[in-house]
Amino acid sequence: MRPFLTLARNTFSLVSTRALCSESGSKWIRPAGYDTGIKTFNSLTKQKEPLVLAKEGVATWYSCGPTVYDHAHLGHACSYVRFDILQRILTRLFGINVTHVMVITDIDDKIIQRSLEASEFQSTVLFLQLLNENISPFVLARMYEEEFKRDMTALKVLPPVVYMRVTENIPQIVAFIEHIISNGHAYVTDQGDVYFDTRSIGSRYGKLVNFGDAAEPPEVKDKRDPRDFALWKASKPQEPFWMSPWGKGRPGWHIECSTIASSVFGSQLDIHSGGIDLAFPHHENEIAQCEAYHKCDQWGNYFLHSGHLHLKGSSEKMSKSLRNYITIKDFLQSYSANEFRVFCLLTKYRSAIDYSDASMNEACSTLSAISAFIHNAQAYMQGQLLCQTVQESLLWERLSATQVSVRNALADDFDTPKAVDAIMSLVYHGNCQLQPVTRADGTSRSPAVFGAMLTYIRDIMDVLGVDLLDRKESHDDLSGVLHNVVEQLVHFRSEVRNFALSVEDQATQNLQSSVQPQKKKQHPDRVPLLKACDALRKDLVPLGVQIKDRGTTSTWEITQQQKETKNKER
Repeated sequence: MRPFLTLARNTFSLVSTRALCSESGSKWIRPAGYDTGIKTFNSLTKQKEPLVLAKEGVATWYSCGPTVYDHAHLGHACSYVRFDILQRILTRLFGINVTHVMVITDIDDKIIQRSLEASEFQSTVLFLQLLNENISPFVLARMYEEEFKRDMTALKVLPPVVYMRVTENIPQIVAFIEHIISNGHAYVTDQGDVYFDTRSIGSRYGKLVNFGDAAEPPEVKDKRDPRDFALWKASKPQEPFWMSPWGKGRPGWHIECSTIASSVFGSQLDIHSGGIDLAFPHHENEIAQCEAYHKCDQWGNYFLHSGHLHLKGSSEKMSKSLRNYITIKDFLQSYSANEFRVFCLLTKYRSAIDYSDASMNEACSTLSAISAFIHNAQAYMQGQLLCQTVQESLLWERLSATQVSVRNALADDFDTPKAVDAIMSLVYHGNCQLQPVTRADGTSRSPAVFGAMLTYIRDIMDVLGVDLLDRKESHDDLSGVLHNVVEQLVHFRSEVRNFALSVEDQATQNLQSSVQPQKKKQHPDRVPLLKACDALRKDLVPLGVQIKDRGTTSTWEITQQQKETKNKER
């Protein structure tokens, strides 16, 4: 890593949640348009700002997709799931139609290098048919692109309206560079490289990170300023290339996003998102390129950045280059997509997040608590759970207060931890009213308020992308058959169990004894039946069926089988 870039990245990381400089914040221009009533933290100002969209009911959103040279890992998953949550909130809760475009970087130094290292992947199934051969960087990129998309589907991340590949936009990139040169903001070297001229835009370079007057000597002899960055790279031996007015070459990293975002959204973008590590140099340089191309003072109105994912006890982010990552596929062998999403919900999207067994257990416990409440409330509503008299008016009040609290929390920079706290408080108050009793006291039940609570909890969790009904994880036809089979099995077991629990007839006991009536007792010969019923209930638990005996009735639910998470080194 070059010293200048290293210093800049470290500086941004250390103060990413504070104001980097007063000057950069004052440059932001509040957009004219539709005020959504939402406030969001804007990296351009380092503070919360009202979210104002150019067009009512529509948000244009661009995000940097993956560089497809290796498996996606949990660090990537965390960022994509967090922004998926934000987009779902905008769409489902606030009625804003998000037009999301994502770029796939399918040509890059890392992709080229990896394609030349095919022999290292001899044990990888992905390369089984390509042993001892150099893989085309385009083939390698397509392989990992498809794997990335499968991973996102498995994590229930909604796809953008369109994925756009860099290699399919080379003519547009060349034209974009030509226009920047004609506007006086880039220069061509004798070697056929094209660099952006940061001095040409003066103090406007540094909207995310302000460098002041950097005075380091150029590290590349053809660069006029150490901050200048490549728009076009002259080709080297064994590298793919495209023809351009400056000779054979390929695009620089940053120019691809500026070109593609501008080709779709024009000279103004509502929201740009990415991980905090992309703020510099990538997003900083995108801003410079777009404003130089469009001759505008502000191209992107809001930059949203997600915090890093760290392994517990490590200060370093999860990263391919550091080899400290867990692939999404491996993770989903131990946990579900719902559990990972709850894990993401328990911290603010722009905060760093620690990954550990303990943090995942907290997410699993939260999800289990919600599922248990839903199951118990359904049993109560169906008359299978006898409870004390419910304070119905209290629950209606709590439900109304929760709806307000959750909406307010999500309108305040998408504060999902606060929203989850409000939901869990509603669950707590619901559970307090579901105190079982052994005998009905004749009072009427209150199914309506519990029905409303369950509907709200399911709906708001679905807004956040957590499917409590597991509809996407079930096989529709087989699920229906399984439901009916289990229902009949539990009904048969209940009849056998009630028969086993029945006591000897009182009159028979009195005829057999001249003394005072004895305490009712079970038929001794039916005890094995009762033990068999208990054994069946226990045996079904590891198979994903949980039966709860409630007096003379029994309820059941299909639960996800607990996956092994024992002491994995992460």
